[in-house]
Amino acid sequence: MFDAVAFAGGGNRCYWQGGFWEAAAPLLGLDPSLVVGVSAGAWSACYSLLGLGRRVNAMVAEGCSQGRRNFEWRAWRREGSPWPVSLMYRSLIEAIIDEAALERLKEGPEILIGLARQPRRLPLAVAIPLGIAAYQIEKKLRSPVHPRGGRALGFVPEFVRVRDLASPAELSAALMASASVPPFMPVGRIGGMAALDDGLVDNVPTEPLLPVEEQGGRTLVILSRLYRAFPQVKGRTYVQPSRPVPIGQFDITNPAGIRKAYEMGLADGEDFARRMSRAPL
Repeated sequence: MFDAVAFAGGGNRCYWQGGFWEAAAPLLGLDPSLVVGVSAGAWSACYSLLGLGRRVNAMVAEGCSQGRRNFEWRAWRREGSPWPVSLMYRSLIEAIIDEAALERLKEGPEILIGLARQPRRLPLAVAIPLGIAAYQIEKKLRSPVHPRGGRALGFVPEFVRVRDLASPAELSAALMASASVPPFMPVGRIGGMAALDDGLVDNVPTEPLLPVEEQGGRTLVILSRLYRAFPQVKGRTYVQPSRPVPIGQFDITNPAGIRKAYEMGLADGEDFARRMSRAPL
């Protein structure tokens, strides 16, 4: 039904995507040749294609039940950051992605992980806060699906092919870099250069979908939050949660919210599949 699929970023909200895919994929027979993901959306794409959505969601909910705070001064000395979410996220990825999982991903559709490269003329210490500020201001004022502020500042998107990665460690590094939003998540390094969350360019990665759409293919963009309106692009379908996902992007204190995000995704995915099955081709 869809030739390519994109998973938007959104931190913990992306666990909605995991539930959505689990419900919608078998009902619609989703078998795309291309899958693109950004930030936590890239992680959702990987574990969803592996069929491990429920396991990952349970692991995250369990991790969020350990009584840790979102900010811990003592963790700085022990873990290198006062935001435990970074180490927890890396540990989760490493627990799921082993050699066998990586090979399974390589055997499936082409998977692209989006990240951002800093503007050439701006030092990282300046580029990061400017990029985050531009994104937040644009979101508050206009709430576009595809923001433009990051590109205007000079941030450049780049996509890593999972098939080109030689080890689980390289995939982990790419996923961490794609989610790099300092100070919560550390700056990544890919190819010897700093790599950041591609949300600084576009949190909804549709650029790789364009060749598919130009050839008459159909694409699906799985969002993680609500938007007022979508761009009208021939062959492209946007889908979003039916209501706000009840979890903060970097919140590690709300296991109920993690579970609820997935449950909402299951219900919304089933509803979407029913609607698509009734829609004319």
